[in-house]
Amino acid sequence: MSCLARRCNSRADATRSISARTSAETSGSVRTEEQIKADIVEVGRRLWERGYVASNDGNISVRLDDSRLITTPKSVSKGFMTPDMMVVTDSNSKKLSGDRDPSSELKMHLQVYRDRPDARAVVHAHPPTATGFAVAGIPLDRAVLAEVVTTLGSIPIAEYATPSTDELPIACSKYLKAHDGLLLANHGALAIGPDLFTAYHRMETIEHFAKISLVTRQLGRENLLSRQEVVRLQGLRGMYGIASPAPVCTDDTIVMDADGQVACQVVQAPDAPAGARLVADLHQRSRGGAVMGGADARVLHDGDGEIRLTYRELTALIEDAVRNLK
Repeated sequence: MSCLARRCNSRADATRSISARTSAETSGSVRTEEQIKADIVEVGRRLWERGYVASNDGNISVRLDDSRLITTPKSVSKGFMTPDMMVVTDSNSKKLSGDRDPSSELKMHLQVYRDRPDARAVVHAHPPTATGFAVAGIPLDRAVLAEVVTTLGSIPIAEYATPSTDELPIACSKYLKAHDGLLLANHGALAIGPDLFTAYHRMETIEHFAKISLVTRQLGRENLLSRQEVVRLQGLRGMYGIASPAPVCTDDTIVMDADGQVACQVVQAPDAPAGARLVADLHQRSRGGAVMGGADARVLHDGDGEIRLTYRELTALIEDAVRNLK
């Protein structure tokens, strides 16, 4: 066979592979366990290629039925997995099949499936920009991108808990009923979906949103969508077939249900028809994600004309004004 022929066959194989992956993403048919294992390998490869995970970071799972799930193995790079490495466990973490140990974060995945009967897949990764926001304690909750408001609503931060412990599922549980994506303080991000590729695409959206949010903060200005527009965007969910786990609330008040879990997606949006917002430097944010008040704050709120300065900045402005008068 000539080199040209080999190249042609290689391209044909690549085309068939891409076609198969596209079919997996768009097909609504029930997939076999072997197909699901291959899908997990594909999603792991994408996470690794995009730099959302490094070394052996991250984990993926897919719920097979009410009592079983497939998960990635412990201590294996997501870019170098094979279908035979996958592990099947029951809903109590007991291994049912597989030669390797299940992911060390399996408890977190099981908590998702307990809190969200509609969830069929979970993707956990450490996308750099989104994880940077998680480390800085800044939630991705501002109404700046129409597609994010429509699809994810907002992305809160679960309190820090030691990875692989019983504390992490508890920290996540507060937000799981209301959110399809969340940041994990000083850790990474979590995405939930009715199928594996939807969960993966939500992870992509989280990182994409984080990158854009970082740029606006570096530029020092964000133009927020109004509350009225947020309501309109929420109304589009039905048209696009987006099933949201909870409604949006725009008054910065977190609504809790009787079980102590968040019951709405808090989105920061101004009352005015449009709102430009000057943002504080990232280091001026508090660990809880809100802008610090008092002497540490410098922010224009929702276009309402309120400007806060540190004492040093105010003194410098006054001294400069006095010099100009002389």
